[in-house]
Amino acid sequence: MLRDNFLQTKLNRGESVIGTWAVIPSVVTADVIATAGVDFLVVDGEHGPTGFETGQAMVIACESRGVSPVVRVGGLIEADILRALDIGAHCIHVPNVNSVQQARGVVDCAKYPPVGSRGFSPFTRAGGYSASNGARLVAEANDRTLLCIHIEGQDAVAGIESFLSVEGIDIIFVGLYDLSKSMGAPGEVDSPRVMDGLRACVTAILAAGKVPGTIANSPAQLRAMVELGVRYVTYSVDCEMLGRAYRDVVTDFAAITGRTGN
Repeated sequence: MLRDNFLQTKLNRGESVIGTWAVIPSVVTADVIATAGVDFLVVDGEHGPTGFETGQAMVIACESRGVSPVVRVGGLIEADILRALDIGAHCIHVPNVNSVQQARGVVDCAKYPPVGSRGFSPFTRAGGYSASNGARLVAEANDRTLLCIHIEGQDAVAGIESFLSVEGIDIIFVGLYDLSKSMGAPGEVDSPRVMDGLRACVTAILAAGKVPGTIANSPAQLRAMVELGVRYVTYSVDCEMLGRAYRDVVTDFAAITGRTGN
């Protein structure tokens, strides 16, 4: 990537950052969210239907507002990691990383030699669509690309220390929903067991000089996460925020008019 990484700059200054998930494949929706002042927007290629063509347009919309575009790929899939970076993502999320070998695989796919073995083409958005940028792209992209891995199961949480030594991983994201599922309490992200696991991870991640991340779905959760030391917070999801806002309006309208039902 030849552009400034807004997210990286803020994290390097020691700031905490907030963003949200984009599962709606819409450039307009991404642009609207970017005007709200979030630090980043995660285009969700794991659970969302967004393809790379629409994803690139969403990346462009984010950058135009000074918001860092982030892409979550479907997993440790070399082709998807390559394309996410080639369309200009400032950071990629790789879910379900369960071993040190997989974490190292993320770095290998995402970084150019000598750090990794990322495929090279300057004829991409990240490369400025020109061979004249080739040498500069290889020289600068490794330093300007943020990598985030998700640890989402009990075993990965218990083995958090092993992930911390992997050079090139910047953000370690604790996936609370998958973690709650692995603990036999799917969706109970506020349960003591889940929170104890998160707390232990955050402490270890901070001590290693990396950035801890997770999700929050309410103002109370947001405060709790920040107080725990989480520096990279994804707040809710675009479809949930949109639906909730209109449900609240419908509820208010029903109270005013006395109408019940549809």
